[in-house]
Amino acid sequence: MGEVKWKVKWIKIVTDIFDDEKILLIENMPEADSIIVIWFKLLCLAGKMNNSGVFMLNEKIAYTDEMLATIFRRPLNTVRLAINTFQQFGMIEVIDNVITIPNWSKHQTLDQLEERKEYMREYMKGYREKQKLLATGECKVNSKTNGNVNSKANVNSLDIEEDKDIDIDIEEDIDSTTEVVSSNKLQPIVDKWNSLNLNKLIAINKGTIRYKLLNARIKEYGIDNILKAIENIETRPFLKGQNKKGWTITFDWFVKPNNFIKVLEGNYTDKEGVNGGIKQNTEGSKKQEYNFSKYEG
Repeated sequence: MGEVKWKVKWIKIVTDIFDDEKILLIENMPEADSIIVIWFKLLCLAGKMNNSGVFMLNEKIAYTDEMLATIFRRPLNTVRLAINTFQQFGMIEVIDNVITIPNWSKHQTLDQLEERKEYMREYMKGYREKQKLLATGECKVNSKTNGNVNSKANVNSLDIEEDKDIDIDIEEDIDSTTEVVSSNKLQPIVDKWNSLNLNKLIAINKGTIRYKLLNARIKEYGIDNILKAIENIETRPFLKGQNKKGWTITFDWFVKPNNFIKVLEGNYTDKEGVNGGIKQNTEGSKKQEYNFSKYEG
């Protein structure tokens, strides 16, 4: 499953923002009003994407100044001036032609996100309780029985497994609040991952689900084992896209608890297959097939 992303409908702006030195300097520049409007448009776009302040249209396409000029309905030269100004003032960083807001967490409405997480935890708690009753035959499923829990009678094992994955991810995000490593010590992990030449890891921003999941793995296994697990990926062609569907491991998938331990233990070999992810041919053949629904997302 993919990482759960909440839809952000607002961002946090402090009331004294126009007393900020950077904003004061911008106000004395040519086209100051347009530049400030573009800054707020960038913040709003980052909130809509909810991608930790990284401006990517999708996994492969980064937003360009031409694209931003179109979206913001502003002249291209003005957008380029604004981007250059923000970069000089450290308000954004451009890494491998990808625009990022390095301190994005300060613009997030974290209280509202925590409320969402609490709601989702209660949702999954109710869902699990209903599934336990189903398993023991003590109740019949009715999607209207509980207003906060929507379920179906025909729940397969994959659905239940994905339910567990969602719950684990959310609880890790909420409970792993004790930081065991500062963000500036994560660079060896970023460098090691990027040496695989897979989906490039741009940022691990403090306060994000990605950061908290990684922090939890470091707390459990230590940085050395994180690096060792990444080394294991190098010798697992299956994880690097050499499979019939072209599925490739992502960092967000890697740091989830159930996935990480399997990679660390050296699973996902081509010859032996993937623990928990192989379907046996029931028609007498010994041929094994990968169940890709376990890995997508």
